[in-house]
Amino acid sequence: MPLQSINPYNGETLEQIETIDETALEAALDAAARAASAWGARPVAERAGLLHGVAKLLRGRTPNLARLMSLEMGKLIGEAEAEIGKCALVCDYYAENAERLLADEPIASDASRSMVVHQPLGPLLAVMPWNFPFWQAFRCAAPAIAAGNPVLLKHASNVPRCALEIERLFEDAGAPDGVFSTLLIDARRAEGVVADPRVRGVSLTGSDAAGRRVASIAGEHLKRTVLELGGSDAFVVLEDADLEEAVATAVRSRFMNAGQSCIAAKRFIVVDAIAETFVARLRTAIKALVPGDPLDPRTTLAPLARADLRDTLHEQVLASLDAGARLIIGGHPLDRPGWFYAATLLDAVGPGMPAYDDELFGPVAAVLRAADESEALKIANDTRFGLGGSVWTRDSARGERFARRMACGCAFVNGLVKSDPRLPFGGIKESGYGRELGALGIHEFVNAKTLWIR
Repeated sequence: MPLQSINPYNGETLEQIETIDETALEAALDAAARAASAWGARPVAERAGLLHGVAKLLRGRTPNLARLMSLEMGKLIGEAEAEIGKCALVCDYYAENAERLLADEPIASDASRSMVVHQPLGPLLAVMPWNFPFWQAFRCAAPAIAAGNPVLLKHASNVPRCALEIERLFEDAGAPDGVFSTLLIDARRAEGVVADPRVRGVSLTGSDAAGRRVASIAGEHLKRTVLELGGSDAFVVLEDADLEEAVATAVRSRFMNAGQSCIAAKRFIVVDAIAETFVARLRTAIKALVPGDPLDPRTTLAPLARADLRDTLHEQVLASLDAGARLIIGGHPLDRPGWFYAATLLDAVGPGMPAYDDELFGPVAAVLRAADESEALKIANDTRFGLGGSVWTRDSARGERFARRMACGCAFVNGLVKSDPRLPFGGIKESGYGRELGALGIHEFVNAKTLWIR
C-alpha cells in the first residue's frame, strides 16, 4: 500500500510513494551491516567532515526543505526554516565536538594504564515522528553517525518525501553506501527490523504505546534503546512572576507547531493570587492568533497534521468540559478546509479530565489553579509523564529550588523548554528513558569498553 503525502492545509493529496519491497529492505540492511565496520574505523575527523557537508547542504537548501515541511505536515514556514537551521546546528556541533566527546578516558587502577574507550555499536534503527520531520531525525542521526554508527530511518508514514530528502542530503554530502538510509516501510515491517540481528540499537520518538512495543521487541533481543514518548509539561507561574514575559512564552510554547510538540507547555499551573490576571492576558494573546496558509508569513496558527489528530483532540476537549472544565475561548474545529482546530483555553482543569491526565497534542492550553507554591509543585508532579517543565518567578534562586524538585528530565527557570545540541534531552516515567544530544547523547549508542594494560 503506498504512503500518502497529504497537505493538511487543504486536504489535497500531494503524492503517493510506494513502500520498498523485501528485496530492497534486505539490501538496505546488508549495506548498513557492511558499512558499520569501515565507518566505525574511520577517524572521527572524517566522520565530522560528512556532518559539516550535510550542514552546508541544509543551509543551502533551506527554502525548498522548509516549503516541503509546510506542505507535507502543515508547519508554519518560519518555524520550518528555523527547524532546518537547527538541524544544521546539530550536525556542526557533533562535527566540532565528537573527537573530544569520544576521547579515551584514563582511569587510575592497578594496571600500568587503564581507560574507557568508546566504540560504535553498529547499525541503528531510528523510528521518528512527523511533528518535527527533519529535527527529530537529525537529533538522532548526527551523534550516531559521528560515533561511527550507520543509521536506518523509519519515518512516519505521512512525511515520506521529507524522509527521502533527508536520505538525499547524506547521499549528496558523500556518505558511503549504507551509512544513512531511509526505509519506506510500515510499522508492522519495522518490528521485523527491530528484531533483525544486523540492527544493534533503536531510537524511537513517538507514543507510549509505540515505545512499549519497540522496547518489548528490542528487549527480547537484548538491544539498547532510547525512547522519547511525549509529555504533558507543567508551566508553573508563581505569584512573583513577570506576567508579560510568562504569557508571551506560554503562547509560544503551547501554540508553536499547532501545539504538536512533546515539550510544549500543556498544563499551566498558576497560583490563585495571579490566576485571574494570567488567564485574562492569556485569552487576549490566544485570540490574536491567525489561522491560515502555513506558507503565508502572516499566519500564526497552523493546521493539525492529520484529520484523526484533530478529531481526537476535540474528543479530549469535550470530555474535559463534560467533567467540569471551563471553556474560555475556542473549543471546536474550524469551519474551513484543512485540519484546523481553534486555539483553545480551558480553565478550572482538574484530575479525571483528559486535559489533566493525558497529553493533548494540539492547540489547547489547560489552566490548573494552585493555592500556593507547595500545591503547584504537587500538581506539576502529579502526572504519568516526565519530559520537561518550567517555573516562572522573579527570584531565580527560588526558581532553581523549585525546578530541582520537578519530576522531569528537563526543567527550565524563566525560559521556554527546548532541546539544545549542547545539553542532554530526554524524560523519565512514561516519557521514556535515555538521552539524546550533548555528551550523554553521543554515548547512548557506543560500547564504553574498559581497557586494562600491563
